[in-house]
Amino acid sequence: MFSAVVRSVALALFQGDADPSPPRSRWLRFRPPRWQPLAGHVDLVQVADILVALLLFGSTFSQFVGWNDEAKLPVDDQLLFLASAAFSLPVALRDRWPLGAWRVAVVLLPSALWVIETIRPGPGDPPYTAAMTVMYVLVAYSVAARCDRRITIVVWVVGALAAWIIHPDSMAVVTVIVTVALLFGYNVRVRRNATARLVEEERRTRLAEGAQAVLEERARIARELHDVVAHHMSVIAIQAEAVPLKAAGDPVQLEAGLAEIRSLSLEAIAELRQVLGVLRDQDGRTDTAPQPGLDRLDELVSNARAAGLTVRVGRPEPLGPLPPAVGLSAYRIVQESLSNVMRHSPGSTVTITVEHDGHALRLRVANAGGTAPGGTEGAGQGLVGMRERAALLGGTLEAGPVDGGGFQVTATLPIAVAATEETT
Repeated sequence: MFSAVVRSVALALFQGDADPSPPRSRWLRFRPPRWQPLAGHVDLVQVADILVALLLFGSTFSQFVGWNDEAKLPVDDQLLFLASAAFSLPVALRDRWPLGAWRVAVVLLPSALWVIETIRPGPGDPPYTAAMTVMYVLVAYSVAARCDRRITIVVWVVGALAAWIIHPDSMAVVTVIVTVALLFGYNVRVRRNATARLVEEERRTRLAEGAQAVLEERARIARELHDVVAHHMSVIAIQAEAVPLKAAGDPVQLEAGLAEIRSLSLEAIAELRQVLGVLRDQDGRTDTAPQPGLDRLDELVSNARAAGLTVRVGRPEPLGPLPPAVGLSAYRIVQESLSNVMRHSPGSTVTITVEHDGHALRLRVANAGGTAPGGTEGAGQGLVGMRERAALLGGTLEAGPVDGGGFQVTATLPIAVAATEETT
């Protein structure tokens, strides 16, 4: 406790410093015209402080000279000058160095009080003048508004003790005046700090939102890349393995199989270019090429059958118009489901069911056990991506093994919600 008190007193008298001056509005701080001899910016607050300081100095010195002429024990003019500076110099310094201004006032006030007690008529009255009151109130406010709370408390204690020592009868009035000035300044400091914290929080929020948007965009691009690469590469890998066996030395069938692989490779490259087009665009323009939808379901089925799967499709004819977001998500979900079947259950039978009732699109991709051993387990990003696609549209997706072996993916994608979001 004692060390904390000593630390606070040391901060107020020797070690402490004030916060920087708060930023001014353009009405209080401006750059003068070029033809003016003044350099830099003009701060109207500091100009006002200097004018007030000159006014206090002139009025106080004139008052002291008048008292000195009437006194029986006149005081030297240099002391009158120093006493007048005690009421004006702290005001001139209070904006740039508020704590330094208070220290200057504490050092110079004893000489000013001695001069007042010596030459002022009417002994016994409180040795306070209007200039002294104005000076100390302004300086105390500046200290409370720009310094640590511990320093403000020390300033209040010093002011109260000085009032009790100088003139005990007026101590209550002086303490109230100093307290009001300090409380007002402290309230301003609290509000400034709260505003600064709010601005900093808003800045951090904007940065966080920007970072989140970047992560979401990365996730979207990664999801698109995964769907494109996983599907096409799976088909190409199976085709590359099956074509030599199927051709059995027949150059015609071998050539046809290689042409099919080439066609799949070109299709994969085209979709990759479409996904990455926005990243290459310096102006941030999006690729205007149409995104795939369920109208290309037959291509997925054809590729899957070419890879050795038996695929059955059940869908209404005609399917009806779908919002682009729903069509793309449905296409990617079916594409990823078929890719998983190719990797984990090659040679199996797949049933694709598409239902559309005007309110929601329902997909079901189910497969029985494969006729050949499946590949290694993946990282599970395909299922995560499918669930994210459904969730972004306000839909649901369930995936898991079924009785008797096999796997099933069921997705429900709302249509009305997606259409509304695209319109807005």
